[in-house]
Amino acid sequence: MMTRNRGLFFVITGAAFWGVGGTVAQKLFQTYQIDVNWLVVVRLLLSGLMLLLLTAFSKKRSQIIAVWKSPQSAFRLIAFSLFGMLAVQYTYMAAINHGNAAVATLLQYLAPIMIMIYYLLTKKARLSKLDGYSAALALGGCFLLLTNGSFSELSVPVQAVVWGVLSGIAAAFYTLSAGRLLEKFDSMVIVGWAMIIGGLCLNTLEPVWKTAPAELPSAAIGYLLFVIVFGTMIAFWFYIKSLESLLPKESSLLGSIEPLAAVLTTVFWLNMPFGLFQWLGAACIISVILLLSAFKRQNAQSVQL
Repeated sequence: MMTRNRGLFFVITGAAFWGVGGTVAQKLFQTYQIDVNWLVVVRLLLSGLMLLLLTAFSKKRSQIIAVWKSPQSAFRLIAFSLFGMLAVQYTYMAAINHGNAAVATLLQYLAPIMIMIYYLLTKKARLSKLDGYSAALALGGCFLLLTNGSFSELSVPVQAVVWGVLSGIAAAFYTLSAGRLLEKFDSMVIVGWAMIIGGLCLNTLEPVWKTAPAELPSAAIGYLLFVIVFGTMIAFWFYIKSLESLLPKESSLLGSIEPLAAVLTTVFWLNMPFGLFQWLGAACIISVILLLSAFKRQNAQSVQL
């Protein structure tokens, strides 16, 4: 029982940190005018280094180098880093920057629906009643969330919607592309390297020394450290730790705390307006997460974002 309780603590705490981390990033964008590219690069590089450093002190430290010895694994890792990790991180932060953390997180959690569509189009799975219900809830939830029940206009900027949908697509690719790598290597090694590769790639396009803020007050530094340490590195680490004592289905189910944490902190800490229909939309999307987690197919593969 004690082991299970530790697992519940890890997954709930990690999921809450990811959701709150998005809201704290929104605070950095709106109050301190932090550049999105700069934050993504710093977040990826420092979090990735910390994950690999943790691995270096574990029994699986040899995998840090081993993943590069096979050309096939190295190619898959680079593709996963650029089109999975970097794409997820950048589109998510861009959606927050143009909109808010609540909408960005909820749209990102449409990824399971996109994975379902992929399996359907590639004929790897048949459409079940559960899939149909989930798709209807997701589409209805998105409509309510983005329009607040009005056909005349969106309740969030169009740019935020575009980046949010792209974030969901990127999260789906992240999940689908990581499977073979995770069969051979520890997830902390894969994600740690993916963060570093993604951060270095974005840095070549937009060097951090060109976009770094001229001055950051102590409060902003505190928020930045929270995003890097708690909202990224520890959030992922705790999720991985939870799998040692919980079933993957249980961890995935409890991971739905993430969008809920983002919505609550955005509304009550940042005082962002959220209408009745938007609350209903959020409830619909969270219901999809719960449905797909509770009744996930045995052959489905799932990776945390």
